[in-house]
Amino acid sequence: MSRLLPKLIRPTVSYRPSAITPLSTSGLTAAESRELEQRLQKRQVKEFMTVFGNLVDNCFAACVDDFTSRALSGRETGCLSRCVTKSMATQTRLGERFAELNAAMTAEMQKR
Repeated sequence: MSRLLPKLIRPTVSYRPSAITPLSTSGLTAAESRELEQRLQKRQVKEFMTVFGNLVDNCFAACVDDFTSRALSGRETGCLSRCVTKSMATQTRLGERFAELNAAMTAEMQKR
């Protein structure tokens, strides 16, 4: 299965942390700004790994049920493909919606 998932995910991954409005670092020193950026990057990687791990767990549990063979059956492969595609589309839409709401909140704050 580990050989299958990267092939399925690679074309559809669209994790875009840049959709989040960057924090204002105007009151920070250069060193503090770098440290903040590093912490944010680590957090984003951790969040991505959590989402990916959940995707693997959920799709494996939903699709793989025949352990009598070392290879995935055609049904399992199709199920995994649909599951990963649907999960990634959901994550993409959630990210887009979050970016939309974040932009609206930022615009509202700038009006004040």
